[in-house]
Amino acid sequence: MDYLHRVVDETVQGKECSNGEAIRNGREILFQAFNWESHKHDWWRNLDKKVGDIAKSGFTSVWLPPATNSLSPEGYLPQNLYCLDSSYGSHHLLKALIQKMQQNKVRAMADVVINHRVGTTRGHGGAYNRYDGIPLPWDEYAVTSCSGGLGSRSYGDNLHGVPNIDHSQAFVRKDIIGWLKWLRKTIGFQDFRFDFAKGFDPKYVKEYVQESKPIFSVGEYWDSCNYAPPDYRLNYNQDSHRQKIINWMDKTGQLCTAFDFTTKGILQEAVKGELSRLRDPQGKPPGVMGWWPSRAVTFIENHDTGSTQGHWPFPSGHVMEGYAYILTHPGIPTVFYDHFYDWGNSFHDQIVKLMDIRCHQDIHSRSKIRILEARSDLYAAIIDEKLCMKIGDGSWCPSGMEWKLATSGNRYAVWHK
Repeated sequence: MDYLHRVVDETVQGKECSNGEAIRNGREILFQAFNWESHKHDWWRNLDKKVGDIAKSGFTSVWLPPATNSLSPEGYLPQNLYCLDSSYGSHHLLKALIQKMQQNKVRAMADVVINHRVGTTRGHGGAYNRYDGIPLPWDEYAVTSCSGGLGSRSYGDNLHGVPNIDHSQAFVRKDIIGWLKWLRKTIGFQDFRFDFAKGFDPKYVKEYVQESKPIFSVGEYWDSCNYAPPDYRLNYNQDSHRQKIINWMDKTGQLCTAFDFTTKGILQEAVKGELSRLRDPQGKPPGVMGWWPSRAVTFIENHDTGSTQGHWPFPSGHVMEGYAYILTHPGIPTVFYDHFYDWGNSFHDQIVKLMDIRCHQDIHSRSKIRILEARSDLYAAIIDEKLCMKIGDGSWCPSGMEWKLATSGNRYAVWHK
């Protein structure tokens, strides 16, 4: 049996992973609680004021920006991992925020940046590849040989210009595990998001999850979708793209979920008038969601793809269609801070309404989907035989008196029985 069909069989049979009760019941809704500019705005205090609304809206886990000391204010060039005084606020304010989240029964997700670490001291070859004078005082053997150190070659992609960590070194892994346990037990983080997961072997993610025991974990395995020359339009078939993400998750021992970049890439092209893209040749959703929904963390936008970076933005006029799709479908949906808090009350309230419908209709990561229409101007599906949705300009509604309109907006509608 090939790998793809083994995954599909596991999903159908509902096999569980050992990554905590939350992932077993499949009813997660994640919130990315920052954007690329958040470090400028006294962020821990800002979020502290919003914890009540975040909890009331139905989010289960809140992904916070990297809280460690960093050479870049955004937090993605970490140096002293045990220093949590950052541009987002003080260690004290962070702990107070996490404690308030715990009181409101919302988990805090740490942004774990362990692909690379900025050195403090010049060592071998004149590179900043030593970590003297700070906790975890590693030497050049902690840095990969292809990024200026004396360790092994990198397993995956290099983040250029900074020392990449050699996770094959036992002393490095021991120290990282100790730090992750500290984040869990002392600071209060319950979930982990692994940054730049293409850079190091996923078998180490497996080890880190097994040892530090987060309730939920997700990896950022961001690979380019497949585009066809000469005009470089997105290919209809993205099977090889989603298979790479699935392979990565499998190598974590199925202990870590992954962001569904395949679904984002296809969905943001589909809403421009190519909604037929949302059904693959087997009649399934075309992203990771279609093959392994219980591990697919779906999203519309994040701090890299959108915000002020705009590396791969979702078309702004179609954002609510995107949320109508991911919040009614299997998978584990994620809502982006900007859409929820910066785009005005209308967007906030529309997203909350969709989340509320998902909750009350008990739609979850393993829900069964039947795609009814997928043509250029219309996509319609029924989920668990109790919720119907459509997006696009095409006119459509479910047949049968039992269906009641639950919510609608610009180019989307949702019904339930």
